[in-house]
Amino acid sequence: MKSSIKIGMLVVIVIMMTVSGFSPIKASAVSNEKIQKIEQFVEEQRSMSKIPGISVVIVEKGKTVYQKGFGYADVKQKKPVTGNTLFELGSTTKAFTALAILQLEKEGLLKRSDDVQKYIPWLKLTYNGAPQTITLNQLLHHTSGIAFNSIALIPETNADNALELTVKRLQSQQLNRKPGSSFEYATINYDVLGLVIEIVTKKPYDVYMKQHILEPIGMKDSFVGLHQVQSVEMAAGYKIGFTKAQKYTPPVYRGNIPAGYIISNTNDIAKWMNLQLGIDPSHSIDKQLIYDSHIPDQTVKPFGENTHYAYGWGILQENDKKYILHDGENPTFSSFFIMQPDEQLGVAILANMKTSFTTSIGKGVMDLWEGKSVTNNHSDSYQKLDQILTTTCIFIGCIVVLFMLFLLRIMRKLARKQRNWTSLNGKRLSLFVLHTLIVAASMTFMIMIPKIFLGGLPWAFIKVWAPTTISLALYSVFAVGVIYFMFGSLLVFTKRH
Repeated sequence: MKSSIKIGMLVVIVIMMTVSGFSPIKASAVSNEKIQKIEQFVEEQRSMSKIPGISVVIVEKGKTVYQKGFGYADVKQKKPVTGNTLFELGSTTKAFTALAILQLEKEGLLKRSDDVQKYIPWLKLTYNGAPQTITLNQLLHHTSGIAFNSIALIPETNADNALELTVKRLQSQQLNRKPGSSFEYATINYDVLGLVIEIVTKKPYDVYMKQHILEPIGMKDSFVGLHQVQSVEMAAGYKIGFTKAQKYTPPVYRGNIPAGYIISNTNDIAKWMNLQLGIDPSHSIDKQLIYDSHIPDQTVKPFGENTHYAYGWGILQENDKKYILHDGENPTFSSFFIMQPDEQLGVAILANMKTSFTTSIGKGVMDLWEGKSVTNNHSDSYQKLDQILTTTCIFIGCIVVLFMLFLLRIMRKLARKQRNWTSLNGKRLSLFVLHTLIVAASMTFMIMIPKIFLGGLPWAFIKVWAPTTISLALYSVFAVGVIYFMFGSLLVFTKRH
């Protein structure tokens, strides 16, 4: 009798669910369809972008609803990407540093309204020659007046005092606008904040962050800088070159860790996103601090369409929806996090190559999960640059061969006495001077290109961050210049017999 009643009740429940439009089978089918679309989209984007390996995770209402690795953590070893694969985060690191500042403020060790000189007295920065007050809030919001190209000041070092060495490089630089007047993204802002954390806590930045941010959240497989990593799960880093991914080992920038070098995997990033979405089973971080970290700075114009900067996060207001997001890039890795707090939904993409495709993939996955359509029309400026440089290298290579043949031909004629050395008369001297000036001007222009077109970033910095083809293209141009100079000089200093 009781069994009959239970069966009857189940039938009624199923009928009611069907009438209301809900079906467990239908919901599962919809979910599977989403996943198929997402996986097809990610694979297409990975093929277009040439990214060796990608790790994707989606969280919803406190649960990991999707996680998968695509491609390889190491191409040569054919090591697949998994949820354990470690990636450098790039600038998505900044939200961790910002949270630490908020945490220290709650403990009464600092105030965001404080002048940074309260903690770093020797950091005296000027605008138009006049000393300026820069608050911690302005550093957090990228309104300090420190210029974007200050990234080139970061020294190549693995020293324990790397943060201090980095911040000291700012002393020789002028601010490019008055603090608090406008937004300009400058990664070194967060390195200054990292040094403040060291000074206030009397602990190295990496030690404090590991003990007071990562471990309490449960991110036990994450590290603060490459020097902390003791794991075989670290992915190899790549950058584009000659239209494919090239393995590359960049210099160590330990003084830039607070802005771009926390290392993590999608297992741990799922916990980080859930924390941002208000779900913290360990109750390790005050929810109010997380809420505060998402409050955008609206005292300045937005840095993107409907997007203001908060504390290591961009806050996008799109129609009636709010999105919390940030991308990250360093020379060989990239990442993108995007979250929709109302739905407690978050997507994270980690990749072992520097590319803006990571951001495109993250936004596309979010759109597909929300039931929207996406198109594969993203283009990456570095990939375009690499294509141009690859074509340039081939073209210059042909010119080098051509001038080498001309040079060898003249040298052979000299050896056979078909051409003889001659003294310089007025006409030949004028030609030689003009020839020298043309070559010297061309070489000088090549050296000055970064200063003229790239905001003063030096070639040494560009070679680290740009596609691998940049070095060959640069050396090829100089080789053409040298060979052309030799060829022209031989024409001037010799004549037919």
